Amino acid sequence: MSPAAPPGRGPKVRAAVLAAAVDELSERGYAAFTVDAVAQRAGVHKTTVYRRWPDRDALIADALDDSVAAEIPIPDTGSLDEDLRTLARSLVAWINSPSGRAVLAVMVPAAGSPAPPDTTRHAFRDRIRRALPIVPRAIDRGEIPAGTDPAELVKTLVAPIYFRVLIPREPVTDATADAAAAVASTAARAGLFT
Repeated sequence: MSPAAPPGRGPKVRAAVLAAAVDELSERGYAAFTVDAVAQRAGVHKTTVYRRWPDRDALIADALDDSVAAEIPIPDTGSLDEDLRTLARSLVAWINSPSGRAVLAVMVPAAGSPAPPDTTRHAFRDRIRRALPIVPRAIDRGEIPAGTDPAELVKTLVAPIYFRVLIPREPVTDATADAAAAVASTAARAGLFT
C-alpha cells in the first residue's frame, strides 16, 4: 500500500496550476499557451496537469472559472442599483487585474473568430449565470417588473464594459461601471427586458 499524499497537497497543487495558467495566459496569450509552460511555472510535472485536465482548453476553462469566482463576487446589497453598480465595478476591477487580462488574452483573438473557443463561450455563460440571482431579488423587492429577463439585464450591464475593452480597446474605470449600471437599471425599470 502506498503512502497517502500529504494533507492539502491536492488543493495546493490545483491552486498552483490554476494560478500558473492565468499567469501564462496574461503574459503569453491564448495562442502561445502550453501545458508544459504551465507545469514548469507551477513547479509540477506535466503529467500532474494532465491527470486533472485532459487538454489545454479544459485547463484554461477551469482557470478562468476559478478566477471569475474568486474575483467577481455577486452582490446582495438590498438594492438593484447598488447590486448592479457593485457588480459592474467588480467586473472593471477584474478586467484591470492580471486575471482579467488573461481572460482578455483568450477573448480578443476569439472576437474575430466565427466559432470562438469553448473556453471563451463557457467563461461568458458562467459569468452571466452566476449574476442572475440579482434580478429575482429586485423583482421580489418591487424594483423592476415581474417577468424581467435576468440574462438580458445582466448582458446589458456588461456589454458596454466589454465593448470598450474589446473593440476600441479603451480603458475602463469605475465611471464606466457606474454608467453601465445606470443604463441597465433604467432599462429594467422601464420594462425593456420583459
